[in-house]
Amino acid sequence: NPPDENNMCSWAMRSLLIEDGNHLMLIDAGIGDKQNEKFFSHFYRYGNDSLHGNLAKLGFHASDVTDVFLTHLHFDHCGGSIEWNDSKSGYRPTFPSATYWSNEKHWLWATEPNPREKASFLSENILPIQASGQLKFIVREGDFMEKVFPNMDVLFVDGHTESMMIPHIKYKGKTLVFMADLLPSVGHIPLPYVMGYDTRPLITLKEKASFLENSAIENHVLFLEHDSVNECCTLQETEKGVRLKETFDLSTFLSE
Repeated sequence: NPPDENNMCSWAMRSLLIEDGNHLMLIDAGIGDKQNEKFFSHFYRYGNDSLHGNLAKLGFHASDVTDVFLTHLHFDHCGGSIEWNDSKSGYRPTFPSATYWSNEKHWLWATEPNPREKASFLSENILPIQASGQLKFIVREGDFMEKVFPNMDVLFVDGHTESMMIPHIKYKGKTLVFMADLLPSVGHIPLPYVMGYDTRPLITLKEKASFLENSAIENHVLFLEHDSVNECCTLQETEKGVRLKETFDLSTFLSE
């Protein structure tokens, strides 16, 4: 993912929509569109995708979403969960019928931010969720919790930020893992390659090592939120450690 003439790299902000019985869950909500021009001038958004537009393509409306699962509250993961009201005089939940899921440790971390992360935790993205009455916490009981939802386990990791949640979704006998910022792209698979944004990089190394080894053994399918080229990948053990096995689109996984 080489830089351009402005020393900027292209990154995706993928969300994942899961329909399971009477539930329609959205995992992460992207950056949104309510920040000012100065804010967006740093990020050079491209493309015509939007939450409302992409839901409509699938035959859904924002009011159909029953659950919004936020892996963490950095602006590029939760910004789209809150939008302007019609008069642009205040904010409202983008998904009026949804329960918004976070966890108490991360919520406190985000609402009382440290200087390093303060610019990533925007109050207009976070506080209106609580004010809406639609916020619920997943209670963290250990680092890996099974069946947090009927077909979803959750891994908690602390290297990138406090108590980031990594969903493990069960589908047709396989496990699809929504990687969030534990593994932003295939370029981050080699163990030492961690993001400069990680608040505790040495903890990230330990968490990555454990995760990569287990996922290679279990043949998990990894859904890459930020990789602008590759949607999904699998891993394999090699003499140099865990490395990339295959890349493919989510549609390929779903059609198997």
